[in-house]
Parts: sequence; C-alpha cells; structure tokens
Amino acid sequence: MKQKSSYTREELLQCGMEGFAGPGTAQLPIPPMLMFERVTKISRDGGQNGRGEVSAELDIHPKLWFFECHFPGDPVMPGCLGLDALWQMVGFFLTWSGLPGRGRALGCGEVKFSGQVTPEIHLIRYEIDIRRVMTGRLTLGVADGRLIADGRKIYEAKDLRVGLFSASQLNAGAAA
Repeated sequence: MKQKSSYTREELLQCGMEGFAGPGTAQLPIPPMLMFERVTKISRDGGQNGRGEVSAELDIHPKLWFFECHFPGDPVMPGCLGLDALWQMVGFFLTWSGLPGRGRALGCGEVKFSGQVTPEIHLIRYEIDIRRVMTGRLTLGVADGRLIADGRKIYEAKDLRVGLFSASQLNAGAAA
C-alpha cells in the first residue's frame, strides 16, 4: 500500500491480509475484528497536538456480529471493541508513518464511557490525536481518542499506547 490521506474498506482489508508494506509488516485485523470500514483522514501534522491524527468510520446496522451475542435481548456493542478500534488506529498511524514492526496494544491511561452503541445508531466516527511517537528499542505511539456515535461523543480514551515490535522481540516475549 502507498501512503495516502484516506483509505477504503478494500485497502484496509488488503492491509489486514498482506501488511501495510507487504508480508512481515504491521497488519490490521480482518473482519470481524476490524472495527472500522474506512479511514477518512490521516495526517502526520494534524490533530490537537500537531503531531498527527486519524479519523475512521464504521457503519452500524442491527446484524453486526456483536449485537447477536452481547447481550441477547439487550444488544449493545462491547466497549472494549470501541477501545480496540482506537488502538488499531494508533498502530495503523505508526505503520503508515513508515515505522517497522508488528503492532501490539500496550494499554491506556484512562477510559470514560458516557453512552453506548446500540442497533439504533447509524454511524460511528473514531478520532485519535497523536501525542507522541518514540523510536528506540521499540517504537511506541501514544494518542488520545474518542468514539462519536451519530454526532455525540460517547467514549473518551487518554494515553492509548501501541508498540511496534520485530518478530524476534515478539518471540522472545512469548518465551518469557
């Protein structure tokens, strides 16, 4: 894939199957765990901190897989899936920026939920603002993010942390 300012669903699926820059490079998950359908904006110098931003969207419909199982008779999107989407976006930003490695979520500082995603919602917009990117033994991206459902902010996350690791680093960690 080439560095662009937006990506279609098909391009995101390609990134999931082949990696952003080919085999062995960071990948997005594929459905059903890919939690957005398009990246509407990605920039290295935008956002609240001027260090980068990503906006992505997910169309909501009542037949989405998580509504069937969480919770039967009271369908709601699990909050952890929205949080995972924000981590996915931080990893995508790092890889899009040309940094090598395989992405792994490393945590977050604070999460607040003030609403829920139900089958009545039509569109989720995710937004992240990059706070910091560090390179060294591993690459670390730190961002703040939010989930906006039909125009209303309902999730807010601070200090989302994603690392990019080499295959040897991941294998060494698995052995420990």
